[in-house]
Amino acid sequence: MLKILLGFLLLTNFTLMAQNTPKKEAKGLYRHVVLFGFKEGVSAEAIAEIEEAFAQLPSKIDTIIDYEWGLNVSPEGLDQGHTHCFLVTFKDKKGLEVYIPHEAHQDFVKKLKPILAKVTVIDYIAQ
Repeated sequence: MLKILLGFLLLTNFTLMAQNTPKKEAKGLYRHVVLFGFKEGVSAEAIAEIEEAFAQLPSKIDTIIDYEWGLNVSPEGLDQGHTHCFLVTFKDKKGLEVYIPHEAHQDFVKKLKPILAKVTVIDYIAQ
């Protein structure tokens, strides 16, 4: 009887552990990588305004679940004139589809275009 009771408790414990184990989503997060290079002669203040405007987008567009950015510090010299990298994360592609036409994003693009020399955008699903 004791063996049956122990077996039952072990089985119950394993079942509860399996139910509480986080399940990995079948698909990864949708990443939107944006690289900017600014026109020659653009002031540091104008660039700082763009950095701040981009940083405000997550508070205006609720499909953005994470955001980070940084300046190029690579010693390899392969940046092709890009100085800034922004990484915007969405739960899935639908989040990006809300983001691109969103009024806040479109307003940001209007501010950006006059001082932008080059841009590269890469989207990927995190593996």
